Amino acid sequence: MASLAVLGQPDTQRHNGSVAWTAVAVRRYPRVMALHIGIVACSAEGAALCYRTICAEGAGLLGAHAHPEVSMHTHSFGDYVACLDRGDWEGVGALMLSSATKLAQAGADFLICPDNTIHQALPHVAPRSPRPWLHIAEVVAEAAAARGYRQVGLTGTRWLVESDVYPEKLARRGIACVRPTAAERDETSRIIMEELVRGVFAPSGVAYFQRVIERMRGEGCDAVVLGCTEIPLIISDANSPLPTLDSTRLLARAALERAAR
Repeated sequence: MASLAVLGQPDTQRHNGSVAWTAVAVRRYPRVMALHIGIVACSAEGAALCYRTICAEGAGLLGAHAHPEVSMHTHSFGDYVACLDRGDWEGVGALMLSSATKLAQAGADFLICPDNTIHQALPHVAPRSPRPWLHIAEVVAEAAAARGYRQVGLTGTRWLVESDVYPEKLARRGIACVRPTAAERDETSRIIMEELVRGVFAPSGVAYFQRVIERMRGEGCDAVVLGCTEIPLIISDANSPLPTLDSTRLLARAALERAAR
């Protein structure tokens, strides 16, 4: 593969002046100029799923084995949780902005954050951000509208489901949002923070989310937002009582599409 260092130029020493092999290589592995994606990560499991999706599905847009350049930065998850526990959204925003600055210095053209909860801090970040952002709830709301959904259930951490991050974006498209009950918020948050972010995927956690989604189906929801980027690791269309809006993969795919434009 050393002779592919400069694609499109003949390697006369190794191939006796023939340009045919190099020309075939250029056609098989075309050089596509894609934008550099910067990932502002928070929890490891959700960020890893987003990163893997970008790399695995890049070939569909850019050719065999190809994906955009990707850089990721994350502060300690403990630093984020400390801010969340005390309701310090400016502190969350400062961590995000710090990551954004480092990613811009690394060459990222735009930014994504595969964490729904901390999008509440984005208003503190966007005005000072060195690069533009794709908003995860905006991406999910666009997908919900495109699929014709009229009312969706929302799952995620207590911090997220008690916020306006999703209801606001959905309402702009005429889509209603059903939140978990108080008891459901407590238990789903516990599962997320004590199990999923630690890579623990227990059958009991799967069963509980299925019961919550089934209740939402009974209230007239026609889909459910997997509004924590770890939830798709245990819930999908294959085991959900409702069609899913997978925030992690939808964000990754939106980033791919933007990078490949």
